Amino acid sequence: MSTTATTATTTQTLSWTKPPISKTEGNWADLVTLDLSDFEKAGGKQKLAAEFTRAIEEVGFFYVKNYGLTDVQVERQFAIGQALLSLPEPEKLRYRANMEAGEYNGYKPAGTRELVPGVRDNYELYNVPKFTAAHAGMAHPDLLKEYWDEVEQFSRHVHEVIVCRLLVVFALALGLEGEDEEWFVKRHRYEAESACHLRYMKYLVRSKEENEKCGGVWLKGHSDLGSLTLLFYQPIGGLQVLAKDGSWKDVRMVPGTLTVNLADALHFLTNGYLKSSIHRVVAPPSDQQHVERLRLIYVVRIEDDTDMVPIETSPVLREKGLLGNKVLSEDGRPIKAGDWVKQRVIKNIGPGTSTAEGDNADKEVEIVKGVKVKYFD
Repeated sequence: MSTTATTATTTQTLSWTKPPISKTEGNWADLVTLDLSDFEKAGGKQKLAAEFTRAIEEVGFFYVKNYGLTDVQVERQFAIGQALLSLPEPEKLRYRANMEAGEYNGYKPAGTRELVPGVRDNYELYNVPKFTAAHAGMAHPDLLKEYWDEVEQFSRHVHEVIVCRLLVVFALALGLEGEDEEWFVKRHRYEAESACHLRYMKYLVRSKEENEKCGGVWLKGHSDLGSLTLLFYQPIGGLQVLAKDGSWKDVRMVPGTLTVNLADALHFLTNGYLKSSIHRVVAPPSDQQHVERLRLIYVVRIEDDTDMVPIETSPVLREKGLLGNKVLSEDGRPIKAGDWVKQRVIKNIGPGTSTAEGDNADKEVEIVKGVKVKYFD
């Protein structure tokens, strides 16, 4: 697929060719697949909720298929992302995100974090926020603006169709029925203040020497900041999830699916019943290490003013005894979702979470008023 876009500053051919699938066999995680086409069928939501319950008993990762977008639509977004991240570095840096202040919309250049002494991160990304009035004044590269309408259409479909259906499934899995099946949906409104975004991301090729220095780990084990993360299919491996037995398992990239993982907000809201999955990125298999890994991701974050405490109306949480122990800050107040996201963005780019120290033991980092998060090597 290729199209030519002409702007005031550049002429760019949009194209993205899927890299070949690796012939290397991995130590694969056994993940559940949810068929979203069941959602509108009689009893379909309940069926999905039961399947989702199986998924959360494992590692907080699962696949979604039949989510209402064609391969052509998805690959078009990969082509836009490839063109955007191929712009000259000085052009991209004009739109650098103010990560030091907890903002993450716009461009993040490679090399902002040190992984081990002498080796910095090798990924760059561009986050496009929700298409709401709150972000209307944000500047973007001309190339991205050229495709603004179709990026918006894609982003809105992901949020308003895929995400909202998954949120209903999550509610049903918690025993929230009737009007309460929209409990999560009502706290993830598209027009409300939250840091949801569409992300174009690229991992650059590493040298053999750099890989050896960082032990092949490109992004250390961590949980995500918001509610859930949706990763669109691309064939290059390297994503791993921490299994219940403490081992790292490879996440297979399955054509025609989204790979979805649960994140911090759902963990707080259910006292860990919905697990914020720990995952990391390692060097891809040897037959793919010469190829840049392009990613297309949708990041879902609950509304900023949400108190991150267990859902009192959930019969499942009540039966499991998960309503009593709320995670509170040092002042005894609930953590607000927006504060958590902002402070985790700030801490994520600091040396405390990214530089190897001592014997590389697992590290806990304070995020908000005494509440900590663990990072894994």
